[in-house]
Amino acid sequence: MTMASTCAQLCLRCRGLLGSKANSWQHYVRHCVTMTREFPQISNGLFIMKNRTATQTRLRWKQQMCHYNYMTARYLSTEAKESKCTDELSRADIVSYENPPMPFTDAVSMTQNQLSMVDLDAVGEYSALEEISDEEAISISIPSSIPPASTSLGDYVDKSETLTKLVQLGVNLWKLEQRPNVGSMLLRLDFNTDVAPRLLFLKEIGVEDSRFGYIITHNPFFLTENLENLQARVSYLKSKKFSSETVASMVSRAPYLLNFSVKRLDNRLGFYQQKLNLSASNTRNILARLPRLLCGSLESVKENLKVCEIELGFKANEIQHIVIAVPKVLTANRKKLTQTFDFLHNTMKVPHYLITKFPQVLNSKYLRLRERHLFLEYLGKAQYDPALPNYISLDRLVSLPDEIFCTELALATLEDFYLFQKTL
Repeated sequence: MTMASTCAQLCLRCRGLLGSKANSWQHYVRHCVTMTREFPQISNGLFIMKNRTATQTRLRWKQQMCHYNYMTARYLSTEAKESKCTDELSRADIVSYENPPMPFTDAVSMTQNQLSMVDLDAVGEYSALEEISDEEAISISIPSSIPPASTSLGDYVDKSETLTKLVQLGVNLWKLEQRPNVGSMLLRLDFNTDVAPRLLFLKEIGVEDSRFGYIITHNPFFLTENLENLQARVSYLKSKKFSSETVASMVSRAPYLLNFSVKRLDNRLGFYQQKLNLSASNTRNILARLPRLLCGSLESVKENLKVCEIELGFKANEIQHIVIAVPKVLTANRKKLTQTFDFLHNTMKVPHYLITKFPQVLNSKYLRLRERHLFLEYLGKAQYDPALPNYISLDRLVSLPDEIFCTELALATLEDFYLFQKTL
């Protein structure tokens, strides 16, 4: 009897222990679900929903889920161990348990330092369809009114005083934005401190206001040049006996002129004077009429001089005369120059000395020259030798309008000339 009563007591104790364990776990699960559903109504000092943002709500939910998973694992582990202990109850009166599960109040009272250990990456992720609170909406950073990146300067005009004023001056922003790094440079400039002083400088040296837009469009880097350097370059040109009006005209037509240092300008002046054996007066005359010779490439100039001497067969003094009369020959397209000379010399039979005497013909349009010569040849009036009768000047041949050419040189009607052009 004693043995039977002892076994019965042990069975009752085991059943009561397992029952209390299951009841405790079921109570905890129901409590977690209740906390999850009724979470917004909890106001025990730790969770006041009205004062918490949606981000904090997600943090607490993450905390509860972590603790729920922890308790599930502990429960399953405890169940396995208790089944083993049940087999040994007949041999022992005391059942030892591992550390009890962490109570829910401990999870609720986790400190902020403990919260920082939670995986916040998953918590901080937002869904595109998720509703956010007013506090989160206020905390969203609003981008600057100026676009952070754009392919067009037009997007910045309304936000940048500098660009607005440049447009008013006539600057073509669509040309500048096609050049690398120019757009970002203009956006960094302040109109009052960077742009206005240089515009005043142009005004002081005599440049007209209407030319400001053209100068900046073709040379925006002028706005970054030091004012003292700009003044030094203007002073140098004046020291070489270029008048103030000439300097202003040169700057207006060759905007890059003021970007060249004094030493570089001096080297350019010396090159043209020595290469062409020109006097100081003729050198100033050429550069004043074509100021881009000072800031253009010297390689194209050297190449054209060789073409005139070697391919076209002009002498040094003839080249000098041609350049003084028509400086554009130095920068003319090589193919166009040789094509025009070939037609003049080999087809029209014009000698070198006549071309030198009327060098403007080298700068004329090839199509106009060809059509008018063939029309005169058709009429039997293509005579270009001044020693023979019915002489026709090369200068007038390429410079007169069509109507005057027909009435004074060809002695024909304009309609006849147009009909002849259709046969070419």
